[in-house]
Amino acid sequence: MVAQYFRSFNIFSEEEIHQCMTLFEMKKINKNEYFVKEGDKCKEIGFIQSGIFRSYYISGDGKDMTYCFRFPNDLIASYSSFISGRTSTETMQAIADAEVLVIKKEKIEELTANNPNWIHFLKVIAEQEYMELEKRFFQLQRDSAAQRYTSLLKNQPNYIQDIPLQHLASYLGITQRHLSRIRKEISF
Repeated sequence: MVAQYFRSFNIFSEEEIHQCMTLFEMKKINKNEYFVKEGDKCKEIGFIQSGIFRSYYISGDGKDMTYCFRFPNDLIASYSSFISGRTSTETMQAIADAEVLVIKKEKIEELTANNPNWIHFLKVIAEQEYMELEKRFFQLQRDSAAQRYTSLLKNQPNYIQDIPLQHLASYLGITQRHLSRIRKEISF
């Protein structure tokens, strides 16, 4: 799956992809365990083979606020921590048993030092992260909770049932009760 992911960018040769594949290690993360925790430094990037992750932070009033989900075939990292070397302001938790292929930051730095294609790849990833953040921002500003739920249902129909209701409601910015009403109104 990860080799196909790299091929989809049309940046790397097969030899470059093969070389990169040797740098990844498989990591099993059990349900409720963490890829990275708030206050820790993110020193690796993962490619999700299986499982679902949520990214969350604790608000000023102590509430657990889910703002992002990651699914199979997604990259996972506390991006700002990874690029800055500072501690993470977010926690990334498995909400289902997961298998993640991880590559250490030092290995990525070696790749970028020796091959300009990796610099191009990281630029594309940064652009995608920005566009995803912008999309999420506009969703929260413009769309109703029902529209946000429908969008998630459309984009991840195989996984949405595996997300606990309290995390889904938090992601949508609504109560679990309101989420139950929305789910009754929207047919699967």
